[in-house]
Amino acid sequence: MHEVDQSFGLIASYLQDPLLREMYDRVRAAGPVRSVQVDLTHRCNIRCKGCYFFAEEMDHLKTPEDDAAFDDFVRREKARGTNYLTVVGGEPSLMLDRLKKLYDNFWLVVVTNGLRKIPVEGFENLAIAVSVWGDHETDKELRGSGKIDVFARGLAHYKDDPRAAWYYTTTPGHVGEIESVVEQCVANGNYVGFNFYGDIAELGGKLDHLRGFGEVCDEIDRMIDRYPDRILSSSYLARTVARGELMGLKWGFDACCTLSGDKPRNQERFGNGLPSNPHFRVYSPDLTSTRACCRSDKYDCQNCYDTWAHMAWIIASLERHLGSERDFTCWLSTMYMFYVSNHIIDFSNGAALLAPVHRRLAELRRQDAAELPPMGRVQDIEEILLEAL
Repeated sequence: MHEVDQSFGLIASYLQDPLLREMYDRVRAAGPVRSVQVDLTHRCNIRCKGCYFFAEEMDHLKTPEDDAAFDDFVRREKARGTNYLTVVGGEPSLMLDRLKKLYDNFWLVVVTNGLRKIPVEGFENLAIAVSVWGDHETDKELRGSGKIDVFARGLAHYKDDPRAAWYYTTTPGHVGEIESVVEQCVANGNYVGFNFYGDIAELGGKLDHLRGFGEVCDEIDRMIDRYPDRILSSSYLARTVARGELMGLKWGFDACCTLSGDKPRNQERFGNGLPSNPHFRVYSPDLTSTRACCRSDKYDCQNCYDTWAHMAWIIASLERHLGSERDFTCWLSTMYMFYVSNHIIDFSNGAALLAPVHRRLAELRRQDAAELPPMGRVQDIEEILLEAL
């Protein structure tokens, strides 16, 4: 009880700051999130190089043709208390009727490649995460089989659409394209978040995550400083993903919070004393089978740079962020950006705080820049190998 009282006391002291209080009150008013991830379909209209879904043949579990099976899935999850979905695939825009049912029953974000526009009518407040993997030629090569300018089509479909945020999957060898991609997305009237490419297909070269994401993170910082009212990510989040480290913990199975709660092996993780989320499930396209985690059935954490998984890791780790107002600010801003980017908080009002939040985080970033260790995970991986030998 003393520890609980102490935690409340620390939070109360930090919330004397008006900006922190404003973020905190908006999140509290929205309420808690109970989440799952669902592959809405096994089909897609492109084949991105290194896409985890097809690289691991997750499309072998087919989407049920029977609407009754889908409706039963919606009922089951509502009965379990689920109120938020990350909708992926496959390509969700290929099944608009089912996407509409999810939209009418849950908070959700839908991840789309942008080739087919999700209409405004019926989806007025939908959070749409549009993928891009580089500037036009790079994106065409990686996602459009060298033929389709997927980025250009997405820009046209979501011009000045307040629902759309671009989630840019950055690669170590294409850091010079970040500025151009962000410029185009912002000029298109959209927002921008950042992902990191884990080279699960071992394509190597410019896509090799072992090269490290230090320069990528520096460029993300520059984009945040340039467009603080348009970036739905933070330096703290980006560097947590790139380092695979959070408040003294290393990223991996023992720390991940986006593991399916019904998998027997995952019970080992839930019992290790670290924050976890046993409610979470990752549903395959058949809507009954679940896979191990939000990305894979193979538990290959060393090439996992999934931004949503790392964001969940931060959000679940409140207690570790109570040691200072700086740490609490990093935690709360991560939570706030999650709620805003997924439209759990009214987006237009919530996004109005992005610029002051980013300015505050920039002050903290400058204060401790000299203390930051070298970026990347190569050293960590080498240490693991040495320990194994």
